[in-house]
Amino acid sequence: MRQTAGHEKGSELTTPPNISAADEQIEVPGLSGLTRDWLSAIGEDPDREGLQRTPHRVAKAWGFLTAGYGQTLEDAAGSAVFAAEGSEMVIVKDIEFYSMCEHHMLPFYGRAHVAYIPGDKILGLSKFARIVDLYSRRLQVQERITTQVADAIEELLEPKGVAVLMEGIHLCMAMRGVQKQNSSTTTSAMRGLFRNDPRTRAEFMSAVQGTLRNR
Repeated sequence: MRQTAGHEKGSELTTPPNISAADEQIEVPGLSGLTRDWLSAIGEDPDREGLQRTPHRVAKAWGFLTAGYGQTLEDAAGSAVFAAEGSEMVIVKDIEFYSMCEHHMLPFYGRAHVAYIPGDKILGLSKFARIVDLYSRRLQVQERITTQVADAIEELLEPKGVAVLMEGIHLCMAMRGVQKQNSSTTTSAMRGLFRNDPRTRAEFMSAVQGTLRNR
């Protein structure tokens, strides 16, 4: 079984390696004007000094946060699909994700743990983070992202099994509504051997259990 973490402790990276400077320059057309109207609707003055550039910033931020709509699975995987050299379980843990809840358009975020058992193909490890980003950078629910990531890996690699486990903190629960700041949500999707073989599923869960306990 091969494991890799999605980040390294002590890293000095200021920008996640799968985010390019170009991604942060995308601006959603028409959103600046809508943001000005929104500011007025909540009782703010969009022309006061602190808010004059806010509509522009929001348009750029939402271009980044919803970049997944303009990308495909082929974009995320690139040319990093290779012939398999073994059939041992591969686990990529602690992939950070950030998304926007489609119900209240508030953020939810957390970590994804992805595993697969190769058939004839393997995927470059960094591409699993790109696949998670592909589906999380949209208006979403955590359950759907989990399923989409599992289905994408299954489609791309045709492996013997796929497992995806995601842990998320939802600000629509923490900031409003029930206002439970310490709650979290765990979702999972199992395919192939991970669904049909309890020992394979248990091996995966055991590998990520320490990560779950340390949250």
